Amino acid sequence: MEDVKNYYFIGAGGIGMAALERYMLSRGKNVAGYDRTPSQLTEALTAEGVKITFGGEAEEISEDFRDPATTTVVYTPAVPESLPLFRWFRDNGFRIIKRAALLGEITRMSRGLCFAGTHGKTTTSSMAAHILHSSPTGCSAFLGGVLRNYGTNFLLSDTSPYTVIEADEYDRSFHHLRPYIAVITATDPDHLDIYGTEEAYLESFAHFTELIQPGGSLVVHTGLKLQPRTADGVGVNTYSRDEGDFHAARIRHEDGTIRFDFIYPEGEIKDMELGVPVEINIENAIAALAAVYLAGELDAVSARAALASFMGPKRRFEFYLREPGPDGRAVIDDYAHHPDELRASITSVRALYPSRHLTVAFQPHLYSRTRDFAPEFAAALSLADSVVLLDIYPAREEPIPGVSSKLIFDAVTAADKVMISKEDLTETLKNRNFDILLTAGAGDIVDLVPEIVANATK
Repeated sequence: MEDVKNYYFIGAGGIGMAALERYMLSRGKNVAGYDRTPSQLTEALTAEGVKITFGGEAEEISEDFRDPATTTVVYTPAVPESLPLFRWFRDNGFRIIKRAALLGEITRMSRGLCFAGTHGKTTTSSMAAHILHSSPTGCSAFLGGVLRNYGTNFLLSDTSPYTVIEADEYDRSFHHLRPYIAVITATDPDHLDIYGTEEAYLESFAHFTELIQPGGSLVVHTGLKLQPRTADGVGVNTYSRDEGDFHAARIRHEDGTIRFDFIYPEGEIKDMELGVPVEINIENAIAALAAVYLAGELDAVSARAALASFMGPKRRFEFYLREPGPDGRAVIDDYAHHPDELRASITSVRALYPSRHLTVAFQPHLYSRTRDFAPEFAAALSLADSVVLLDIYPAREEPIPGVSSKLIFDAVTAADKVMISKEDLTETLKNRNFDILLTAGAGDIVDLVPEIVANATK
């Protein structure tokens, strides 16, 4: 990495790529890239010194980045290799690596705290980063969501030995990492378009555990279908809300807050308070605190303050409206796009508002995921009082014959349900005069939330 002068990022406008671009700028590298469309993020990156183009033709590559001896090309699997610009780099002998491989190089240069799992990894890694960043030790961090505390998904420390990384299992990207501390939050099957079977998915996580550095540690949620294959000298620890080497005790719900005592192998830290007081964050906090403890950096005073001040990543149980009083309305947006995430999100809203009418507007993400988990999505949505189901957000996929939101809709048992296009969502909710609203999905449903809130508060 030290010998490379130039880095060219294909897919430069992605949030994970942006963090790496900023890291390379901080190390004095020349940084350029391509993305399909301009965005606020690409504008910000351009202002910071990244040269970004949007056409995808080889002619757009500036002269500074045309020498394979001085330029490394970084790409994401979401970008097709048929892109002319991509083909030019490949045909001219450039070193071309995945984004995850570059993250892997960074974990070899530092002590990486890597958070993996079907769900929960963005919040747990963000919590751990905030706890370390708030301590005298500090950290660098590459996260999958923008932290509301900082307005970025990238933190940089010139002095800390620790790097916090969200370890993505998609396309087996996390196999490029070399964790010092690895956390696995969940192994419920996902990305079956890549893995094919649950067994292959679990094997991928088992291989991830083999990559932990000697002297490091694995922290795994209790009860997972996973057989770790850690090397000699790697510690294995368990966690959950109520049991394991790390867990919570004396959980208290008081006046809209959640407090608990953190139990770890050598003692406890009393009166931890969640800055985002939802039930699932008790478990997320336990995982984050466990990782920081095993790194030898857990200070009770600073950790308690950091957890209480943690605002969460954007799109992870984010309140857009929270009216005061027992009859006040609420609008919450959540990135939930797997059945277990959706169930946890709905359950958390239910716990906050146990006697209120809950409307869930859900946008399924990917045809393959809808095909593979339609019954599970329907069961989760059936926990709501009213369900508004949108068309599938395709992301990287082409349509699959016979697969639509109707697979989910027909199995939903909620008494009040409707299936609409995204374009009709704002008007539909305006006419329904909702009480508590949860919008969910990893697509672009979030773009409509500000207008929904504006209509609700007129």
